[in-house]
Amino acid sequence: MKNIAIAIHGGAGTITKASLTPEKEGAYKNALKEAVEAGHQLLARGGSALDAVEVAVASMEDTPLFNAGKGVVFTNEGRHEMDAAVMWGKTLEAGAVASVRSIKNPVKLARAVMEHSEFVLLGSYGAEEFARTQAIDFMPQEYFYDAYRYKQWIEALESGSVSLDHFEKKEKKFGTVGAVAVDAKGNVAAATSTGGLTNKKYNRIGDSPLIGAGTYANNHTCAVSCTGTGEFFIRAVAAYDISCLMEYKGYTLQQACEEVVMHKLVKLGGEGGLIAITSAGDIALPFNSEGMYRASKKNEEDTYTAIYKDK
Repeated sequence: MKNIAIAIHGGAGTITKASLTPEKEGAYKNALKEAVEAGHQLLARGGSALDAVEVAVASMEDTPLFNAGKGVVFTNEGRHEMDAAVMWGKTLEAGAVASVRSIKNPVKLARAVMEHSEFVLLGSYGAEEFARTQAIDFMPQEYFYDAYRYKQWIEALESGSVSLDHFEKKEKKFGTVGAVAVDAKGNVAAATSTGGLTNKKYNRIGDSPLIGAGTYANNHTCAVSCTGTGEFFIRAVAAYDISCLMEYKGYTLQQACEEVVMHKLVKLGGEGGLIAITSAGDIALPFNSEGMYRASKKNEEDTYTAIYKDK
């Protein structure tokens, strides 16, 4: 039987032990553990990698801890705009949505775009119109309200700044969630979901819903989900570059991730990280920031959860 495995992330950035209370750290680790194990349990029952990444990401979208779904940040207008993408490594099919405002689980809508439309990327009101034809759950604006996110927005408005999920003194966190998985048939999949920047304007869209930039999956190489300064990941075509290095230069997964995250992105000025997996079950969780919320589980091994560089 082939390996089954899944890895997830909940954002990267200047995340230090000093910046999280023990209670908050425990809450994050519990949420990561719950999400990764939900996906793994599905894989263990013979489910597909695509189902596993959707379940894991939806789990993180349902908690206010992460900047996706329920925990999404505020835009300059005081609204919420969400992006998401999924990709299936077996066929290279993909679906994505950008700037949707009232969708409970954007990752589910992204999958619906992939499976029930002839398109890859739908945006804003058009994506929401399509969602209604697919019985996707909508939620009122109150559902997305979180006092902490509101405080972030007010501070950003007062300072006139645009911040990456959290910016307080020298602390910053790039709030995106994602998952990559491989199932018992050797198929890989990736999914990413985010609320983008606090106080963002003009329907700004980052790398998360862009296939090849923030999300990518190919059975012959790997599946990737990114988190970080989106503009730099777009310019680096980061997710696809991992795959290219493996396909055309023969890099291992770890070598490819090291090249893109620790060298290419750093030279551009990009901060963050990514999660990646191969059809053989190899996992890489690289990041060039101080921390990244992350978890993984392979076969019957213990669940791994970590936040900082030193766990």
